[in-house]
Amino acid sequence: MKAIKIHKQGGPEVMQYEDITLDAPERGEVRLRHTAIGLNYLDTYHRSGAYVLPLPSGLGFEAAGVIEAVGDGVTDFKEGDRIAYGAGPIGSYAQARNIPANRLAKLPDTIPDETAAAMMLKGMTVRYLLRETYKVKAGETILWHAVAGGVGLIAVQWAKHLGVRVIGTTSSSEKAALAKSMGCDEVINYTEEDVAERVRELTDGKGVPVVYDGVGQATLESSLDSLSSFGLLVSFGSASGPVKNFDTGVLAAKGSLYLTRPGLMTYVASDEALQANAADLFQIVGSGAVKIEVKQAYALADAAKAHKDLEGRKTTGSTVLLP
Repeated sequence: MKAIKIHKQGGPEVMQYEDITLDAPERGEVRLRHTAIGLNYLDTYHRSGAYVLPLPSGLGFEAAGVIEAVGDGVTDFKEGDRIAYGAGPIGSYAQARNIPANRLAKLPDTIPDETAAAMMLKGMTVRYLLRETYKVKAGETILWHAVAGGVGLIAVQWAKHLGVRVIGTTSSSEKAALAKSMGCDEVINYTEEDVAERVRELTDGKGVPVVYDGVGQATLESSLDSLSSFGLLVSFGSASGPVKNFDTGVLAAKGSLYLTRPGLMTYVASDEALQANAADLFQIVGSGAVKIEVKQAYALADAAKAHKDLEGRKTTGSTVLLP
């Protein structure tokens, strides 16, 4: 079997395509042969050192595949079952792996493997953001940064299904067109327009009750300035770098605002929460209300190029690695 491993953190060049040997699955585990693997910006944080890992380490948190062997104590799955996962543990950049069975979800026949691999972490993230971190309501207007990315395109569709008006930001007319094709009501090109000023224009000067920001430091000010009084900034990513040296007094000065930094792993820490999240995701994708756009596919051996393209903003929608 082959897998991507890192022995130090750094640029895409630190990823090595190596031979691995798998033992029989231990109690509570299954051996999974991957059919498709999801690529996420989170993976670049683990690779680069933005998030410190014990080394050597694998990479990747989501994939789809087929169970090839079942360890003792596993009763919910059997050999041949199609499954998907999106909340780790880390190590999905591999042709096969052993993984705890309680972190898996059985894949419905209606969802292809590549679609599942492209949607699990991103879709589960959207679900907790829209339904738990801030429960959006029909008729509300929200702001979503990087709306043409994998998470953003899922979020637009899910929010529209819930009756929400979506304002998105992106960096090009091509990405804006893609976001609008998925239902985004208004798209702001942040390279040409002042985001907060345009949000105020689109909301009759009120601002929005919630901003979903996966970009980080570069969008912090515009996010805060786009909020209405008592609004919530949901800072769930740091594609431009993490927010640093933040003065909480700014929250009071700009309208008694709220700021949260949530993470998927907390929201799906229990097996019950994970299954509930995955079930909602399977239902909304299976219904056709949310379509998963797999825009790029790379061979697993070419994971370094995939990372370069992702960090270089050359990708849109979701990307998969094929083992």
